[in-house]
Amino acid sequence: MNDTVQPVDINGRPYNRSLMVLVMLVGAFCTILNQTILATAFPALMKAFDISTSTVQWLTTGFLMVNGIMIPISAYLTSRFSTKFLFTSAMIIFEIGTVMAWLAPHFSVLLAARLIQAVGVGISMPLMQNVMLTIYPPEKRGSVMGINGLVIGLAPAIGPTLSGWIIDNYSWRMLFEMIAPITGLAIIASFFFVKNVIPNQKPHLDWLSVIISTAGFGSMLYGFSTVGDKGWTSPLVISTILIGVILVAILVARQNRLDEPFLEFKVFESKEFTLATILGAIVMMAMVGVELVVPMYLQIIHGMSAFHSGLTLLFGALVMGAMSPITGSLFDRYGARRLAITGMFILTVGTLPFAFLNRDTPTIYIIFLYAVRLFGISMVMMPVTTSGMNALPLKLIAHGTAVNNTLRQVATSVGTAIMISVLTNVTKNNQPAHSLLVQAPIQYRSRMLDATLLGYHSAFWFAIGFSVLGLILAFFIASGRNSRKSTISIDKSKAQSKEGDR
Repeated sequence: MNDTVQPVDINGRPYNRSLMVLVMLVGAFCTILNQTILATAFPALMKAFDISTSTVQWLTTGFLMVNGIMIPISAYLTSRFSTKFLFTSAMIIFEIGTVMAWLAPHFSVLLAARLIQAVGVGISMPLMQNVMLTIYPPEKRGSVMGINGLVIGLAPAIGPTLSGWIIDNYSWRMLFEMIAPITGLAIIASFFFVKNVIPNQKPHLDWLSVIISTAGFGSMLYGFSTVGDKGWTSPLVISTILIGVILVAILVARQNRLDEPFLEFKVFESKEFTLATILGAIVMMAMVGVELVVPMYLQIIHGMSAFHSGLTLLFGALVMGAMSPITGSLFDRYGARRLAITGMFILTVGTLPFAFLNRDTPTIYIIFLYAVRLFGISMVMMPVTTSGMNALPLKLIAHGTAVNNTLRQVATSVGTAIMISVLTNVTKNNQPAHSLLVQAPIQYRSRMLDATLLGYHSAFWFAIGFSVLGLILAFFIASGRNSRKSTISIDKSKAQSKEGDR
């Protein structure tokens, strides 16, 4: 496809593709930024509503659970409803939640608002990816997915820094107040510039599958989200994760028997898609865990404020944002394999020094290493995702996107749970006896810092393990051209089989 050819929607009407993409990116930026905007606001919210740490944590836990529940349903919604209606509806739902949060008089209202926001995010995020993959041909998808990666990577990364600055200078309500008008503009613009570009059908919705999916992924995400507080041996953690796994297994078996599955797990029949999805999940585990642990290290060991600890991550976020479009273009030229191998190698090398941090490690050194890690991640995340999607026929892209994003959501929870639990358990197992606090308080503090550092080192070693595993898998990724050929061959074989049937 030539860029000079005027794109048309499903009704054959021409539209401005660049403006449509811009509107969807602005909407996506607002929704994705919202995921981490409360990162440093918890103390202010606890004081404002007089609530405990475990209670305020539900603003994140509940959001991630509802978001994770909605993503699997997105494939059905994308197929059933028009692109314009679905995007506009998702943004309106998100706007309702944002305004509710902005004006919330009680914590219960704020929590309900966050759950409503999560519904909008769970619909709009996979929809945007589906649209990008639909309106651009395979040979152009790398560049556009790179721009998509800029939004997906940059928005949540600047959340903690922006949140810290606003909390220090304004009210926590400003966190939602600033997002509301931008979302409103995106909603208005969607009426004019977002067009129906994904063909619609009227698939049968198996409500039992929806219930199983909601209960399964909800239970699993809840279990992993509570590991940090309750530990891996908690009966609640074990039971919820086990129930979630069993229900998801039942869901997969049921979908494979249905004529019209609401989530098509046969996308895993493509080896390239399967490998790309697994590698993407591993990268998420390596990224999110360290993203959470580094600010904790800076606050506890270096005594930094929440704002300044978040600020140290900003340079890395900007590097990732700047690199995403570049790596997208490189994918179109060279394919995913070289980028994935190089990126995973950089990620592994950049993570290794974190396992040797001490009390006197310069902050500038940590800022540089963190930027190196995100530089490597930018070479892997979107190129590998695009490679996997290119391996699927067009009609399975919505299902592939839903499966891919769902597994990443689960991987995020798993990676966070593992690193926080390792950090907590190693620290507890090596902390000095409490009696030393009375006998020699200075020595107690020194040993406590040593125990905490050992906990951080152990957590970072797990991140290194994720990175090494990803590096090994990267050698099995095919090039972008092979992915495009596989897509063409799948479509051709299906066309030939249809002709044979006739």
